Amino acid sequence: MREENVKQPLLRRKKKYYENCPGCKVDEAKELSEGQGVPIKNLVIIWILVVSNALPISSLFPFLYFMVRDFNIAKTEADISYYAGYIGSSFMLGRCLTSVLWGVVADRYGRKPVIVIGVVVVVIFNTLFGLSTSFWMAVVTRFLLGSLNGMLGPVKAYATEIFREEHHSLGLSTVSAAWGTGLIIGPALGGYLAQPVEKYPHLFPKDSFWDRFPYFLPNLVISVLAFIVIICCFWVPETLHNHSSSDESIDDAEALEDGNSGAGTDKTIQKNENLLLNWPLMSSIIIYCVFSLHDIAYQEVFSLWAVSPRMLGGLNFSTNDVGNVLSITGAALIIYQLSVYPSVERACGPVGIARITGMLTLPLLQSYPLIALLSGVALTIVIVIASILKNILSATIITGLFLLQNRAVEQHQRGAANGISMTCMSLFKAIGPATGGTVLTWSQKRMDASFLPGTNMVFFVLNIIEAVGIIMMFKPFLAEKKKTHSDQLH
Repeated sequence: MREENVKQPLLRRKKKYYENCPGCKVDEAKELSEGQGVPIKNLVIIWILVVSNALPISSLFPFLYFMVRDFNIAKTEADISYYAGYIGSSFMLGRCLTSVLWGVVADRYGRKPVIVIGVVVVVIFNTLFGLSTSFWMAVVTRFLLGSLNGMLGPVKAYATEIFREEHHSLGLSTVSAAWGTGLIIGPALGGYLAQPVEKYPHLFPKDSFWDRFPYFLPNLVISVLAFIVIICCFWVPETLHNHSSSDESIDDAEALEDGNSGAGTDKTIQKNENLLLNWPLMSSIIIYCVFSLHDIAYQEVFSLWAVSPRMLGGLNFSTNDVGNVLSITGAALIIYQLSVYPSVERACGPVGIARITGMLTLPLLQSYPLIALLSGVALTIVIVIASILKNILSATIITGLFLLQNRAVEQHQRGAANGISMTCMSLFKAIGPATGGTVLTWSQKRMDASFLPGTNMVFFVLNIIEAVGIIMMFKPFLAEKKKTHSDQLH
């Protein structure tokens, strides 16, 4: 009994914090905050960072159809979706080429510098995209926006490092919620603010600057919001430890000299594991890529399908109509992610709930062509409900995979791990819009086919991708990392 009483205080002393290390300051604050509830300030920081990054990614979808039409590059109306897909893909292609590099930079120099650079890039190149006057200018500005902005991977690592372990799922749920919300609110802004001369002639006169650049206003608003986030970044704490491992070795030696053999038990030797051989990590990344391909293709297809004419199986919506649907969807997604998902994840686990929601997505998605047969208020109500359900199910899957990825590696490799995740995901997302646009164009050219006519085919293809992801979420493909002794101590 005496040995146990002596050993317990020693174990409590083992955690050493270094005065000039920002990571230690965060860890100490987390230790002192035990039992104080959820740190709302940290949630807000994560939220604004991720939203600022997510808004420009899909804000173009509602007006992309009309933007490509105005470039006069498509020979027929059905070909517009084909060219629109390449503009949508250029962002993800750029991010695919540089995500690992940004992850390595985040592990070496800190999360904060990469995050700040990413937001600055949004301000510059999102603004330039709004001023595009040709197809190739749009492609190049979107490519540079993706390649020079590497903040999403470090932000996911940051979300696990800034919270205590019991709040990790809430932190990553916030990332997923903010990401999903940005991907919804972005298109809503694009829908409401594009072509302002046509929609708000009393505020934006004809033959003005806004008439010459009809798609600049939504990009300007997003860039202004990103500029405000840059100012807020001054209050973002760094979470990466900057003290060398030799310091820890000296501390361990001193502890042994004092006879405290237990003091070193909680020290984690920062060996660099080969991440490509870490199957729990790689399996979750591969599955994440499949669902990311599905999600970005769905977002592209949904916006193009919604504004397509009825004769091509679309809903004949205006950009305002698309904005209304996506705004309501975004509000519902925020409520779900912050109030419902953490409880569901604790009850079912990230894998269990992801499997269930994946299966529910299949019949929902295949019902979309039937929704197009409705009209008036009934169409609006049903498409809003379907959009809410689809985005909630997708966010549930992605959040669960975020959790698995960050639990599969130690802190000092999370930036690199998320860099690998972003690279692979961006490659798949680069394929998604181009593929979605191409398949939609093909579907709309076969309206009288005997097998899956019209848009039935494009939603069937999306369901095939979803089904592949669901199958991969079962063993033996998906592996979960078991908690080590040091994980449990932390």
